[in-house]
Amino acid sequence: MKRCSWCGDEELYVKYHDEEWGVPVFDDRKHFEFMVLESAQAGLSWITILRRREAYRSAYADFDPKIVAEYGEDKVEELMNNAGIIRNRLKIRASINNAKRYCEVQEEFGSFSNYIWGFVNFKPVINSWRSETEAPAKTELSERISADLQRRGFKFVGPVIVYSHLQAAGLINDHIVDCFRYKEVMKEND
Repeated sequence: MKRCSWCGDEELYVKYHDEEWGVPVFDDRKHFEFMVLESAQAGLSWITILRRREAYRSAYADFDPKIVAEYGEDKVEELMNNAGIIRNRLKIRASINNAKRYCEVQEEFGSFSNYIWGFVNFKPVINSWRSETEAPAKTELSERISADLQRRGFKFVGPVIVYSHLQAAGLINDHIVDCFRYKEVMKEND
């Protein structure tokens, strides 16, 4: 069975690739989870974040943006002392700020899912890469979404992080064409 080579044979990576990556996400908590994790990942490897995912889930109230939006300075200090997550004050503060902005987007659009999927007219972008080297780190789409998020006050949402979000949340199918998940993900889109 052929997979995208980036997941290697690390069990956690393979499970993430086989079950989550590229599957269309419409659940707002799941979008918020990816936003928190991808922002935390900046400058680090994704496997580092995946290994800390359960600690993040606990520290971030099961990724409930309304609860995270209420985190104050005491919670920032608590998170800075949590060895299970990435203890970077800027990233922690950004995640709390982003929860507040996230709730504003939900209020304006009815859901974050409506907001983000609106950029692709509610239909995933299907790429046809033969090799992972063909997939870009960012695109005009991720630059446009990044600029809009930043205009709304979000932090740690540059075009590369946004592109990762689009890939993870299935707004873009970047599985290589001979990966067994490429066609499966397309079927899940129907």
